[in-house]
Amino acid sequence: MLSKRVAEVDRSRCVACGACTKECPRAAVAVHRGCFAVVEPVRCVGCGKCARVCPVDCITLMEREGQA
Repeated sequence: MLSKRVAEVDRSRCVACGACTKECPRAAVAVHRGCFAVVEPVRCVGCGKCARVCPVDCITLMEREGQA
């Protein structure tokens, strides 16, 4: 069952440092072509660990579509 929240990355602010990829317990976050992080929504459990370690605060937890 999917959680109610999912991580979302502001690609314009992401510095592709990889901190989020190391912290994610489900390997739901990856750095795309060395440019920005992307989240695989199906793997994301909405725990917020990636957002807490992001040095530029570009990751937020959003309400998953269809869960409102």
